[in-house]
Amino acid sequence: MRYLIVKYLVTAGVVVLVSEFAKRSDKLGGLIAALPLVTMLTLIWLYVEQQPAGKIANHAWYTFWYVIPTLPMFLAFPVLLPKVGFWPTLLACVLITMACFGLFALVLRRFGIDLL
Repeated sequence: MRYLIVKYLVTAGVVVLVSEFAKRSDKLGGLIAALPLVTMLTLIWLYVEQQPAGKIANHAWYTFWYVIPTLPMFLAFPVLLPKVGFWPTLLACVLITMACFGLFALVLRRFGIDLL
């Protein structure tokens, strides 16, 4: 139980740290948010929990492919935000990401990479 509490506190601390840096500096906050901190923590937690190397490697492999279709959202967000407000922009970005992911998965399937 103690391990689980530490795991949650460390992981939550990373999110809080990123948001605090972002309040002070847009560039530094963006840089830290762009770092694969959550992925690194996940890889560490999987390793500490003695998951097989293949499972840990697969996590990194699929994370790479899942990141790519999220990138258009980061371009759409600053364009939409001043025009339609925060919540509609957030919803639009979720829909954009879902559409990009679906299309990306269909394209990759032709190359033998199955994301769904």
